[in-house]
Amino acid sequence: MKRNKLVVVGLGHVGSYVLADAMKLGLFAEIAVIDSDKDVAFGEALDQEHATALTYMSNTTVRAGDYSECADADVIICAAGPSMIKSEDDKMPDRAQLAAVNSEVIREVMAGITKYTKDAIIIMITNPLDTMLYIAENEFGYPKGRVFGTGTMLDSARLRKVIATNYNIDPKSVTGYMMGEHGHTAFPVLSRLNVQGFGEKELEQVFNGKEPLNRESIKQQVVKAAFDVLNGKGWTNAGVAQAAVTLAKAVLLDERSVYPVSTTLRGQYGYDGDVALSMPCIIGRNGVEQQLEIALDKQELEWLHQSAEYIKEAMEVAKTGKKYENEELSTR
Repeated sequence: MKRNKLVVVGLGHVGSYVLADAMKLGLFAEIAVIDSDKDVAFGEALDQEHATALTYMSNTTVRAGDYSECADADVIICAAGPSMIKSEDDKMPDRAQLAAVNSEVIREVMAGITKYTKDAIIIMITNPLDTMLYIAENEFGYPKGRVFGTGTMLDSARLRKVIATNYNIDPKSVTGYMMGEHGHTAFPVLSRLNVQGFGEKELEQVFNGKEPLNRESIKQQVVKAAFDVLNGKGWTNAGVAQAAVTLAKAVLLDERSVYPVSTTLRGQYGYDGDVALSMPCIIGRNGVEQQLEIALDKQELEWLHQSAEYIKEAMEVAKTGKKYENEELSTR
């Protein structure tokens, strides 16, 4: 009988949270963990085994291993590589600054994975996410759709929280999402935002908001939310780990759920194989079952193109290892 298997690569702040959430999910019979520090991998696996023995809620087997564990994996979640660090001057640190170092990490990880499989679904977390996803998806001959990034799933949750807080309603009542880069240039698709059928232009008439709905303000609030977490505790991990595990569940159960995940564009919005960013996609047993090119209004299209160009700069850094020529882009 086939035993559902997850492999987690990278056991830092994010990867350890992924492991804990996956254990609680109870859908995986086996979880293997891989880290460049084998002692850390061993310790995390052992700690989770002990936690399982306390709860009696799961009989998941968890162990430390190497890339050979990927051979029979159903899902691989990659959280390897250095993370952003807390800014000392209260400026927003930039995920793209990690491009040069993490591009090498991801190439090493993908070389290890592809030595043993090109069948497993790979979910990427490592920042700068869109650039790392592009490398993983396009440099190793991995089947189309079977590797994708968590993208703007977490950004979208923050958007719904911002909207819900403004109108004093439950975030679950808000339907809306972010597109573009997972980072500074992510943007809200407010033309499609709704609260139980009430759209962007109706919200002010129906709900008593704390402040008028302003597109640029909403965009900035969502992006800033990530850095409020980062500059508060020094890292972010809970939200993105939950996003990754939610996607793993969608794959394993063939949910065909629609989420804004990071994939390489294949003709959508005028881009064909030259950039990866987040857009709505159907997620099922085969990974990205379908990319959904939703019509955007003029401002949203402008934001999308700005985001794509910004991601391309990070991609260039990943290729050359050189810092940005545009100093404004490197610090904003």
